[in-house]
Amino acid sequence: MSGHTDRSIVIHAPLHRVWETTNDVAGWPQLFTEYAAVEILEQSPTYVRFRLTTHPENGQAWTWVSERHLDPTTHTVRARRVETGPFDYMDIRWEYRALADDEVEMRWIQDFHMKPEAPVDDDGMARRINHNTGIQMAHIKAILEAPPTSGVAP
Repeated sequence: MSGHTDRSIVIHAPLHRVWETTNDVAGWPQLFTEYAAVEILEQSPTYVRFRLTTHPENGQAWTWVSERHLDPTTHTVRARRVETGPFDYMDIRWEYRALADDEVEMRWIQDFHMKPEAPVDDDGMARRINHNTGIQMAHIKAILEAPPTSGVAP
């Protein structure tokens, strides 16, 4: 058995802005509420390997290395955890689909399997990921849909 999640959200912003913002891994601590830090280990225009560190939860911060392969032509990303931690594997696919000039469907598909000694099984992790994905997608949507600030005091 393995775990699987599939969530999407519609963001009212241009495709290029959604793509560029969500694939700027260095900016993830400002984009995601769960990440405290990111360290870029290797990068090219279509690839990034990085270490993520979460904000502490119940006194425990988590860190791991992941990699992302970006295809700007199809607006898809294949990602995986390199340091798997409690996972046997964790593979993620991000898809971006323009629905209108300023409307994008962003979809995250995650396939994984937990190690037998992990504190949660596949179903439990799927519930946790689905819950958190909704929170993170809503946060990203709010950021990308917010009116730009001019930086000029009123």
